[in-house]
This record gives sequence, C-alpha cells and structure tokens, in this order.
Amino acid sequence: MSLSRVAPGVLRLSLLPLDNLNVYVIGNVLVDSGAVFTRRQLLSELASYPLEAHVLTHAHPDHQGSSHALCTERGIPLWCGARDRDAVESGSFQSVGPQPPSLIMHMADHLAGPAHEVSRTLRDGDSVADFEVLETPGHTPGHISLWRSKDRVLVLGDVAFNRNPVDFRPGLREPFRSVTWNLAVNRESARRVTDLRPSLVCFGHGQPAYGARFAEWVSRLPDH
Repeated sequence: MSLSRVAPGVLRLSLLPLDNLNVYVIGNVLVDSGAVFTRRQLLSELASYPLEAHVLTHAHPDHQGSSHALCTERGIPLWCGARDRDAVESGSFQSVGPQPPSLIMHMADHLAGPAHEVSRTLRDGDSVADFEVLETPGHTPGHISLWRSKDRVLVLGDVAFNRNPVDFRPGLREPFRSVTWNLAVNRESARRVTDLRPSLVCFGHGQPAYGARFAEWVSRLPDH
C-alpha cells in the first residue's frame, strides 16, 4: 500500500494487510518504522520522499524494526521519548515491558531491528514538524503521542489499537498486557489525550478513527 493522505500534511503507510502496522509522515518526519521484516517495503515506498528526521512513538520491535536501516540509508537523525532512549540505543527491550518481563518480552530483543543512536530525546511540549509532543507513558515508560491543535489531529502510537494485531479483528482495544509496561498508567494517558477532544485519531494498528468514537470508548475503560 502506498502513502495515503489522512489529514493535511499527514500521510499514512500501512506496511501489513488490513492496516495492521502503520507508519506516518508528518511534514518531512517519519513516525515509526515498522518491523525488521518490512524494511524493504518501507525503504522502497519512501525512496523518493524527502525526510529530515525519524521519530519513534515508543521502543517496541514492531515500531523500531527498520529504524536503523532507514536512518543509516537516508542519513537522518532518530528521536524518541526520553525514557525509551536506553532501549532504542541498546536494542534491549526488557526495561520497557511489564515487570517481571513476559515471555514475549524475553523474545523481543531477537525480533527487533538493530540498535541505533538517538540524536534527540522528546518531552512534553517539544515540536515535531507542526505537531506537539505529548508524553503518554504506559505502553512503554517513554511512549509519546503527537498532537496538532489547529485541527485536533492526534497520532497516538499504541496507547490504543484500532485492530487486534494478532487475530486481525477491527475495533478499539487496549494494548496487550503482555507487552505493556503499566496498563493503569496507559489508561491515564488515554484519558489525557481524550480531554484534548481530538477530531481524528491515528493508530499504530488499525485505521484512523473519529475522535468522538475514541472518546466514547475511553469513557468505558475501568478505573483500575
């Protein structure tokens, strides 16, 4: 699937069928890079597109898998949330998953792409293209989302899925406990972004959704 426009200045590239693994281009910045096995597709689709930087919403193998290849081939810097930096630079993801680590997190280091130096760490209020960085921890300690207030577009990463990446069923759901650092904190992040009243929410897994639908779903999340 080639790049498709989802909002002004926001392009989406789905690297797997059924919108099961998305990356985004905002301005000249690539958000996430997919898995290591989608590297050739990513590099091919973006070959003629000017990129100035690459940012990760979080340090998980299905989002950083092609980051090293992309940054090396295109000569662009890699940015991520401050608390995920060590995982990105070491290629070891145990610290950004549940504690004690689940079986799948023990496997994560073997499923990931190569480690890569982080040129810039991102915190609340920083700018990426014409978006504002929001620290949205929970799925990982340093998870970030990207927010554009002028049209209320939100690039959410994995605070929520809009398609189950295992059984491919569409629909909003929380990320899997087995790969989530702190589910209660993640729910707090979901409520935080909902308070901004986004008009469009763009997910790492699944199609974008209208903000009202997302807000209604968040309102039904348990408190604990």
